[in-house]
Amino acid sequence: MAYFTSVYTSELSHRARAVYMYLHDRADKDGKCYPAIGTIARELKLSRSTVKRAITDLEQSGRLRKEQRWRENGGKSSNLYYIKQPDS
Repeated sequence: MAYFTSVYTSELSHRARAVYMYLHDRADKDGKCYPAIGTIARELKLSRSTVKRAITDLEQSGRLRKEQRWRENGGKSSNLYYIKQPDS
């Protein structure tokens, strides 16, 4: 738990904390992951809108960076998220 001390003591909303921890749990060793917003919402039992707001909160706080991913046919795919590891 000490690992997340900076997240727990931050001014982040509860939704942002939950989404951050979800993404952190699914990130690889480089801090990258790409779950769909619908998957995050379903597994955390939050609405899609709440997840989107949480992602915006995390981006504004500098704890998360997202990139849009594209399919070969030009369609959108899930976002790629880069997690900034919290200071312990």
